[in-house]
Amino acid sequence: MEIKDKINNAINENDICLFMKGTPDSPQCGFSMAVTNILKHLNVKFKGINVLEDENLRQGIKEFSDWPTIPQLYIKGEFIGGCDIVKEMFENGELKKIFQDKNLI
Repeated sequence: MEIKDKINNAINENDICLFMKGTPDSPQCGFSMAVTNILKHLNVKFKGINVLEDENLRQGIKEFSDWPTIPQLYIKGEFIGGCDIVKEMFENGELKKIFQDKNLI
């Protein structure tokens, strides 16, 4: 239960929360880097959480979201998706609109 609480706290304490491999300044995989670059391009402040530091967290976030891959993006507590979904939403303008609607940009 502890890891679920840790995940819940991270999501609730940060308007934009990215569970990723590595850190925003040093992503450890191409998918995490792609999502980080999109968020930086949109000029949004986000919390990057490195799942490589804790194997329980790495597995826990997959179970928490029922989503098999990392990175995972949460905006105001809502699971948005992984790299492919975030890229598609960025390209069609939907991601920017979510940030605007939630007063994050």
